[in-house]
Amino acid sequence: MAGPTLIPAGDFRSTYAEDTTIFPTRTSRNMAICGIALACLAPLVFSEYWLSILIQIGIFSIAALGLNILVGFTGQISIGHAAFFLFGAFTSAYLNNNFPIPVFFAIPLAGAVTALVGLVFGVPAARLKGLYLVIATLAAQYILLDFFSRAEWFSGGSVPASANPFSIFGYVFRGDRQYFYVVLAYVLISFLLVTNLMRTRDGRALVAVRDHYLSAEIMGINLTKYRTLSFGLAAFFAGIAGALYAHYQLVVSQEGFGIERSVLFLAMIIIGGTGSIMGTLMGTAFVVLLPESMEWMSHLLKGSSIDKALSLNTNISFLREIAIGLIIIAFLMFEPDGLAHRWRQIKAYWKLYPFSH
Repeated sequence: MAGPTLIPAGDFRSTYAEDTTIFPTRTSRNMAICGIALACLAPLVFSEYWLSILIQIGIFSIAALGLNILVGFTGQISIGHAAFFLFGAFTSAYLNNNFPIPVFFAIPLAGAVTALVGLVFGVPAARLKGLYLVIATLAAQYILLDFFSRAEWFSGGSVPASANPFSIFGYVFRGDRQYFYVVLAYVLISFLLVTNLMRTRDGRALVAVRDHYLSAEIMGINLTKYRTLSFGLAAFFAGIAGALYAHYQLVVSQEGFGIERSVLFLAMIIIGGTGSIMGTLMGTAFVVLLPESMEWMSHLLKGSSIDKALSLNTNISFLREIAIGLIIIAFLMFEPDGLAHRWRQIKAYWKLYPFSH
């Protein structure tokens, strides 16, 4: 008589392929598929206002994903990411307006051109670290902003540049309900590309440079090459996001993309979790929804003693900046691994429940 079939228990992996799989379990894969299916139904459920919020989350998450490659996976630092975002926006609009290049092709071309610019700034920055690297990326921010102000042929100078709506094979995507699917497609492709990148030899080399650069150099990893590569990759995704933003807003202006926007991109990956791909999306959603929640609270507290003491209606913009700064400090002190770490703890708790000890 045949004995009982033994079913392996526990969460373990016996091969390298199992250890590097995108979805560790069948449940996680099915949940991801269900999440994408529900996201496709969003334009049928949400209003135009909430669709615009989701579009912003998608666009900014692509830019934050590029910054996470640089900061989270390679251990570099940059406070000039907003300049590359803006460069991608201007480049896509310029290519589409001045050459017979459809928007569908102008967006990836803008990402490629922005990546080349990122490599130019990445070559000297790759040999720096710490405070000197921060100053170098800050210089890149101001150099590009000054270029945008003076190059009227490229950015329009003080006049905002115009951008055409997204189109493919003659079909124009108009309105938030149609453009949402464009952004969703780019978000899925970008996150899938970065997820697979981290499973490759080059992705593991980037992580090795972050964890211990001396050991990585002894192992034969070219530190300058991979640090420069990380700048190029970060600029590429920033350029893609900027191009999507340009063809969504239909105008491109450098106003609002100074150093404060670069700090917001850093906040997204700090709050979500540096070195976490899913945490990037979570952190971006948190930062984008924070001003909306504060606006909602100001309406809720209108006329109350708190409103009179803080003058919420007139000081709401300043309070937003203060709140973001305090939240960054709180995450660095009490949850340095970000929301992604908290989410993993929640999943581990329910996975072993009721024996979660």
